[in-house]
Amino acid sequence: MKIVFSKLAKQELDDATNFYELEFEGLGERFREQVKRAVTRIAEYPEAWSTVRGGARKCLLHKFPYGLLYSIEKDHVFIIAVAHQHRRPDYWVGRNDG
Repeated sequence: MKIVFSKLAKQELDDATNFYELEFEGLGERFREQVKRAVTRIAEYPEAWSTVRGGARKCLLHKFPYGLLYSIEKDHVFIIAVAHQHRRPDYWVGRNDG
């Protein structure tokens, strides 16, 4: 299934990648690789993760405290947020920048 990132989710991905890269060289790339793996899993099995607030689903990343929040649309999966799991829960609810 096709994956579409919201503008804000793309920005969150870039921001987190840059943060990790500043913390330790190569860590940003490892973070991005975990996101790619999660996106692949979501594309193959979009209904595998349970729903959270607002009917969105959450796929947690391995080795990083982030999750991909997404909705299943008619012809694609829409990534709503690349959200840190220990900061401002539910800040993404109500996003509609698809």
